[in-house]
Amino acid sequence: MTNNSAPEVGTLALDSVTRRVGTVMGHVGPYVQLRPPGGGLEWDASPENVQPADASDRLRKQLAERNANSVRAL
Repeated sequence: MTNNSAPEVGTLALDSVTRRVGTVMGHVGPYVQLRPPGGGLEWDASPENVQPADASDRLRKQLAERNANSVRAL
């Protein structure tokens, strides 16, 4: 993402500061709101620190979701 464009809601993105992957949930003020895989609390990231998730980021998200689902099944 460039500094001039905001990521679209529903897309998978990486917060380059925290190195966390999340789904873009919205935009509030100057921030992008991201939610972690498998649910949880959203966090705010500056748009300049948010970039599209690459293949390894997507795999990390899928693994986190599977792990979250396996814990819930116990």
